[in-house]
Amino acid sequence: MLLEKLLSQSVQQFIIENTGKPVTQLALQKNPFPDVEWTEIVGQIAAREKAKDKLPTWFTTADILYPGKISVEQTSSESTARYKSTLVSGENLIDLTGGFGIDDYYFAQRLGNVTHCELNLHLSSIVKHNYEILGVTNVQCIPGDSLTTLETLQKKWDLIYIDPSRRSDAKGKVFLLKDCMPNVPELLDTYFKYSHNLLIKTAPILDISAGLAELHSVKEIQVIALNNEVKELLWIIEKGFAGTPTLTAVNLTKDGEDIFTASYEPADEAPYGLPKKYLYEPNAAIMKSGAFDAVAHHYAITKLHKHTQLYTSDELIPFAGRRFTIDAIIPYQKAEMKPLEGSKMNITTRNFPLNVEDIRKKWKIKDGGDIYAFFTTNSKNEKVVLVCSKI
Repeated sequence: MLLEKLLSQSVQQFIIENTGKPVTQLALQKNPFPDVEWTEIVGQIAAREKAKDKLPTWFTTADILYPGKISVEQTSSESTARYKSTLVSGENLIDLTGGFGIDDYYFAQRLGNVTHCELNLHLSSIVKHNYEILGVTNVQCIPGDSLTTLETLQKKWDLIYIDPSRRSDAKGKVFLLKDCMPNVPELLDTYFKYSHNLLIKTAPILDISAGLAELHSVKEIQVIALNNEVKELLWIIEKGFAGTPTLTAVNLTKDGEDIFTASYEPADEAPYGLPKKYLYEPNAAIMKSGAFDAVAHHYAITKLHKHTQLYTSDELIPFAGRRFTIDAIIPYQKAEMKPLEGSKMNITTRNFPLNVEDIRKKWKIKDGGDIYAFFTTNSKNEKVVLVCSKI
């Protein structure tokens, strides 16, 4: 009944017209629709605003319903969901943690049949409604416990997809898979009864080595960044796989995909050297991957220091990250720093004892402009400032 009331033409028009307005102010207004809970209407407005850039297909489609704002914040963006769909193949897939259904929408464009499982009955009904509005006909929405659904259906799947959520009662600062629902490490062998292939999405806070310690049969780990912000880790698991996992760093941008691949097995130590003509800063996905020595060997470039994740070369090369021309190398000493005092520049620190805020305060450096300064440590363990122009 609630969904029907929210879908009335007048309520939907009101939601559209008020999207973007401060929710705190809307909450204080008198409810113009007495037969619908005001908190539900305001919640739809808040969630729809969150979907504007993240879920443009949903935002621009009439009669879409939204779960709570937090659910929209936590769901995959269309960009990352579209990318994930390129990793799947076969005829059928079951999503054990369906959520708002963004990933399944894109999986359904690649596969014949997708099953969306969702423990929250209300959310399951919202997703079912939205798929009907969006014209998706090959996704079956099943509310209830996904493990029960697996056992009830008793069929083999080409792929099981899981996006476990951290339990609210989980203790400690370290993010572990065993602290999530469902507990994938505990259930992994159970899942293998129904599929030989699993795709697990986790939050980027999860340490890769910790994930590998909890799981087995991991064939590949992908670090997915969107516009240089890491959004998720993907764990590609194949029953019986016993080799070294592949490590893939993906940065999705408006211009396409920037992909770097290495073996999880540590590469030979990178060559170290002093700054040359050009400077390279890896993108966020590579930084999360930790494959720093492999980067140096792959691009045939020099690393500035064992603990300085910056690279240099005399010849300009294509690179998965930002590229700069080094205009000046300034020793980090009081007399040498005087010319920078009171200037305007973009500051980055790498393997340096002071943070950006402390540096700005100490040297009265303003933020912005076209100059980029890297406060770092070189291969001789000297503190230096690399003054650069972005390419």
